[in-house]
Amino acid sequence: MRYTVEEGGRLNNYAIEPKIYEATPPTASQKRNYMIMGTVGALLVGGLIFVAVSVS
Repeated sequence: MRYTVEEGGRLNNYAIEPKIYEATPPTASQKRNYMIMGTVGALLVGGLIFVAVSVS
């Protein structure tokens, strides 16, 4: 464990920090999948709004 000893003999514990890594940009297939999921999501929300308006 990582800790330091302060004045008076008190221990101060520190959490272990995770390793830092650099994010990579999305590939072409990931971008395509994001577009498909966005379109499906927008159609789902639009359909739900249409049903809510038509029922009321």
